[in-house]
Amino acid sequence: MSQSLRLLGLTRWLILFFSVFMAGCSGIKYSIYEKAMNHERSKAGLELKTIEAGGKTISLMESERGNDKPTIILVHGFTANKENWIRFAAYLTETYHVVAMDLPGHGDSVKDFNLQYDFSDQVIYVNEIVSYLKVEKFHMAGNSMGGAISALYAVSFPEQVQSLFLIDPAGIHRYDCELTRRLAEGSNPLIVTCDDDFYELMDFALEEKPFIPWPVTSVMAEKSAANEAINRKIFADFHGIHAYSFDDEIKKITAPTMILWGAEDRIIHVDNASVFNQLIPNSQTIVLEGIGHAPMIEVPEKSAKLYIDFINSLPHS
Repeated sequence: MSQSLRLLGLTRWLILFFSVFMAGCSGIKYSIYEKAMNHERSKAGLELKTIEAGGKTISLMESERGNDKPTIILVHGFTANKENWIRFAAYLTETYHVVAMDLPGHGDSVKDFNLQYDFSDQVIYVNEIVSYLKVEKFHMAGNSMGGAISALYAVSFPEQVQSLFLIDPAGIHRYDCELTRRLAEGSNPLIVTCDDDFYELMDFALEEKPFIPWPVTSVMAEKSAANEAINRKIFADFHGIHAYSFDDEIKKITAPTMILWGAEDRIIHVDNASVFNQLIPNSQTIVLEGIGHAPMIEVPEKSAKLYIDFINSLPHS
């Protein structure tokens, strides 16, 4: 056999070995990811569930339910998922019945390109989930897009929402930020197309990044990139022309409202907090220095304590 043929055969074996090795590594890291998520959920007192609400498959986490436990509904932001709330929820589940859902189009819930994803549409989807769970009254918290959805939910279903916790909410952009400039330049750092984009997004969104081991972040990056198409659809839907004025709608909120904002938020400028505060009756604002767009991820214990103190300050909380 000639040397060139031997080299060709060796090359093929090396390619085959490398392919098998990488496939094995991929399987291992997904196994590690699932075990890590299961451990985090269990430690936080949360159980993973799948339901059919409004004809849609919805993935959610729920803590133990009890007659003496008030309910808290947690609504994540754009391109995020229910797991964003795990470490925050860990400080709540002993006292509260906590539900954190994957909104349609996100996480492990249905991804349907025929659905509409304007904030007002997503209010309906959240109501379908809450109705399925047979929860009549609850405290509601939302981050970013989830904050805008929660605010509009409180307007649409005021009899259900006992209080509102808005964490760097979307919906008002009076003050420009780095995201505004990036979008004007034709790029959207919120849309992940490859692994590198995911790590750049983490740096962009979070000022105080929590430690997450490599196998977990690698799977998170792959999942984010796989959702590129549906994320572009969702972003276009809630950035389109609305049949309502968000500013006018949130003036109708009757639930006591706490607004929490990270001072270093590059996605929605912190000065928009004052606009929310002015428009929403009976609201208060807290700004956290050195924190970015997701305080419940960056400083979960501090954020949870502020939230618990807020709920405890309410009459008949």
